[in-house]
Amino acid sequence: MAKYRLDYVWLDGYSPVQNLRTKCMMKEFDEFPTLEQLPEWGFDGSSTQQADGGDSDCVLKPVAVYPDGTRENGVLVMCEVMLPDGTPHPTNYRASIIDDPGTWFGFEQEYFMMKDGVPLGFPKGGYPNPQGEYYCGVGFKNVGGIAREIADIHLELCLYAGINHEGINAEVAKGQWEFQVFGKGSKKAADEIWMARFLLLRLTEEYEVDIEWHCKPLNGDWNGSGMHANFSTEYMRETGGKEYFLKLMDAFEENCEEHIAVYGPDNDKRLTGLHETQSIDMFSWGVADRGASIRVPHSFVKDDAYKGYLEDRRPNSQGCPYKIAGRILQTIASVEQ
Repeated sequence: MAKYRLDYVWLDGYSPVQNLRTKCMMKEFDEFPTLEQLPEWGFDGSSTQQADGGDSDCVLKPVAVYPDGTRENGVLVMCEVMLPDGTPHPTNYRASIIDDPGTWFGFEQEYFMMKDGVPLGFPKGGYPNPQGEYYCGVGFKNVGGIAREIADIHLELCLYAGINHEGINAEVAKGQWEFQVFGKGSKKAADEIWMARFLLLRLTEEYEVDIEWHCKPLNGDWNGSGMHANFSTEYMRETGGKEYFLKLMDAFEENCEEHIAVYGPDNDKRLTGLHETQSIDMFSWGVADRGASIRVPHSFVKDDAYKGYLEDRRPNSQGCPYKIAGRILQTIASVEQ
């Protein structure tokens, strides 16, 4: 038997944005452990805003397991937080969302790399050239000295873990980057986004770089950060149709406030109608329209089929993927029932 390092990862009780937490357990196994072999584990919820000091026990329930490319015999364990009686903790949003492997999500996670409180590449006390040349940029003046190295290593760590990381690129603003994760099933896709976030945060400790998830960290004529949600159901991919699509868009418009409520805090600072966004108080859809609430790919409307996938551009970079996926599926279910 060999000793394995189990890094348990969970979401705390902070609001409006939960933080990732982690602690390590050493345990012996004959080989890389399965999810069923991993024990539940307790923690002090009074230190994570999930319990009072007089009754502070909370429970970590393993729900997904990944190999850790940075540790010998390393295991990453995504957990739900449970109450001692076995019921989900109120901060456990994963437990209540609809899950179906026929529903596919592709999340586009944008973020800023920060050093000493400013984005990487910003000169001290000033600003770089206006945005425009940084998107998918190449060269030191566009992407700096370590940003691509961090993004590349993060990609490799995600792939080693079995996370379906699909790509990276430098984004529109200086110091802004994006990675994409695709998953079949809302829980699987959201788990992998959270674990990818964890791996990025842990990696950047080595570089003394911070990750800024806020959706609008720079005021002025700079793009904010989104987490665009590409989604499809089996019905949307296989059947679709214009009548179905228009009913779905009506349902999204009708539930606009409910969507915005869970798409991440401070979205009013990002969804202004500028910088490839629709205004937060409006709903629209458009073919290949990056300024719409829902972008409809050309492939979706090809030959008037109206089937495939759609992109909701409103979720922001701080959003909880469990809440986002759950809300989108609720709206779809109201049409597909």
